[in-house]
Amino acid sequence: MSSKVESPVPRRGLMLVISSPSGAGKSSLSRRLIAEHPRLELSVSCTTRAPRPGETDGVEYHFVTPERFAELVAEDAFLEWADVHDHRYGTLRAPVMAALEAGRDVVFDIDWQGGRQITDRAKADVVLVFILPPSLPALRARLQGRAQDSAEVIERRLTRATEEIAHYDEYDYVIVNDQFEAAYRALLEIYQGEQHRRHRHPGLKAFVAELMAGQA
Repeated sequence: MSSKVESPVPRRGLMLVISSPSGAGKSSLSRRLIAEHPRLELSVSCTTRAPRPGETDGVEYHFVTPERFAELVAEDAFLEWADVHDHRYGTLRAPVMAALEAGRDVVFDIDWQGGRQITDRAKADVVLVFILPPSLPALRARLQGRAQDSAEVIERRLTRATEEIAHYDEYDYVIVNDQFEAAYRALLEIYQGEQHRRHRHPGLKAFVAELMAGQA
């Protein structure tokens, strides 16, 4: 399946921001969307946390020292950045803007703080989607099933989850991820529909003028 929209009018790319509490499914949903849509790419964030087993620098994240991260903040190199779970995460501005100008779409797997910052800086390019778990017990079971974190870390993530969920009303769309396939279909419909927003086609006015003049 391809997300490429065949059109005589070039389209500016969009930023698809997908947020959720840890364990609610945003990473699984975004990975599948990217796998099925070649023009869609994942924004690779910088982080100060250490790599987890199986992670590769430049693939899952750009792993940087706290000192280098601070330098990038001072240079205003980030489109967004935040402190999350005792570490820092940030999205470099330059590669994202280059992708949008080339008509490619970028997915952001980030929290509400990052979503708010990106919206403040580039509202017209942003689509905000929040993923909710069906219940907090279900979220706990998912975190425990991942077997990536200690019991103490899981409790901290659950405490933070209620704080994160409170920001659902800052998002354009909200999906309850009770059944993965249904949640994915909803996300796919949002992505496909947003590609056709009028303002994402900067050449549309000239195309319509030519069309009406019988030249297109």
